[in-house]
Amino acid sequence: MRPATLLAVCALTASTALVAGCGSENAAPGSRAASPTCTSRPPVGDPSELKRDGVTILGQDCGPSASARTKFQVTNAEAEPFSYTVSFEVLNGAGEVVSNPRRTLASVPPGRTVQDTVALGDVPTAGARVRIRKVRAIPADEASEVSAKCPPSGMRVTTDEGDAAMGLRVVGMHLINCGTGVVRTDGYPRLQLLDERRRPVTGVRILDGTGAISTAGGPDTPPRPVTLRPGETASASLMWRNTTESGAAVNIPYVRVTVTPGSPTVIVTPELDLGTTGRLGVGPWTKETKDQASRPTPPDSLGGGRPNPTAPSTGE
Repeated sequence: MRPATLLAVCALTASTALVAGCGSENAAPGSRAASPTCTSRPPVGDPSELKRDGVTILGQDCGPSASARTKFQVTNAEAEPFSYTVSFEVLNGAGEVVSNPRRTLASVPPGRTVQDTVALGDVPTAGARVRIRKVRAIPADEASEVSAKCPPSGMRVTTDEGDAAMGLRVVGMHLINCGTGVVRTDGYPRLQLLDERRRPVTGVRILDGTGAISTAGGPDTPPRPVTLRPGETASASLMWRNTTESGAAVNIPYVRVTVTPGSPTVIVTPELDLGTTGRLGVGPWTKETKDQASRPTPPDSLGGGRPNPTAPSTGE
């Protein structure tokens, strides 16, 4: 394509394409033209999709490899450091979601604004745009999402993507001994359910065991002592039914977890859509095999820890 033609195409698409491959060609006479490179673009879309919960999409930001990236910023309006995990959606010209990138910023200082970029991957260019899907913010001393550094407690808690069938939901919670000592537990994880603003949610019964929710996973097993050496992992199941009848459905984005009485608490984001059933079953900690422990865990669900001044409410 000749330089004049390429510039015309770029001018035509610049007002609508957030993710674009247009740029400039600089080639000496008789030489082969260089590949177009990506250029910066302002954000495109409804303002409510470009700014929410302290996160603002600033536009396209591309490196020398012309890989598409979106530039954004996070403002921490809290009084303490927070970690933010931002989930985005990339839409093509027809408005269809084609990818779901996400990015975590750890320990943003209070009152500060931090900028970053997120890679969008292989996405279409014509009419594509990026919007914010959701933002999850956790106090930094209860989260350790982006670092392999082990929390002072020597314990890390994660949740997996879970499974759903016929309205039955199951999410696995995993306890990892990332320290140098031995971790011991012999009961159930104690949970405090938190809403979008991380306020305690009442009116939900948290049950020891999952048998009252469903027997699909077999009969309940009583808690047994679990000893985790460095690198070993235990798991517990969260089970509920997503039945919605009369009343308002209850959605729980955050859960504060206490592994053993007096241990530091962590916050995970299992996104519990409890419907109107008002019940959540919790299985006991069970030591995982090496094969189970090797399964990947989403990076935005890692937990750090803070001292637990009081036992969390079960929301009975």
